[in-house]
Amino acid sequence: MQDGGKASSREAVMRRAASNAAISAIVPLMLLATWNQSVAQTGGSCIPVAERKTEYGCFVHAEEHLLELPHTPIFWHIDRFPSLSAAEAARGRNGTVVQILGHVWLFTIADKGWQSSGGEHIASVGPLELPVAQKLMATYMEGNFKPGMQSTVHRHPGTEAWFVLSGAQCIETPRGTQIGRPGAPPVIAPPGDPMLLTGIGTEQGHWLVLILMDATMPRGLPADDWTPKHICERNSQRRLTG
Repeated sequence: MQDGGKASSREAVMRRAASNAAISAIVPLMLLATWNQSVAQTGGSCIPVAERKTEYGCFVHAEEHLLELPHTPIFWHIDRFPSLSAAEAARGRNGTVVQILGHVWLFTIADKGWQSSGGEHIASVGPLELPVAQKLMATYMEGNFKPGMQSTVHRHPGTEAWFVLSGAQCIETPRGTQIGRPGAPPVIAPPGDPMLLTGIGTEQGHWLVLILMDATMPRGLPADDWTPKHICERNSQRRLTG
């Protein structure tokens, strides 16, 4: 009877230890789930701006088939203009005029030394890695994220670049994470990298987006072959609870 009592006691201790270990493993996941459930999600895909029914998400403003590019490092040049007519007058080879977030923009894919003939030069993002493709297309989008809002896990047939106007973002790929915010170096993801984009910080995020892509491929595809570590959410949760 005494030996049986000792065995029973040992089993109880082992059960409590296993239970505590399980709880320790579950708590971070519960925190992560709470973080994800407390915010709106993008639903994954970007939609044409003409189909926009909400303030938040990712919206496609233009798709520009590109003429042959120079055999030098390639950049995305961002210039702002006071009117559509002024931007159109300055538009040159591989230039696209769009209206995003209340401003008129001229986006141009060119070499580093290219300069617009007018407007206010905002940034030159690059150099950009070109995908292996016979035909290239520049897809220009607007991102408008609440803190905590996410994309799905996906990839593109080309380089994706973001220029953050307000708020902050965190992009996780197999290479690690990158943080984008105003004044910081632009975030760039090379062709084919799986990724998860999260709005972070405390302010609503607004960013301009380029995908320099193979024109014969779909704009984006699910990346089911990669599982993110959710570093961006965990860091945001840690700041919130810390």
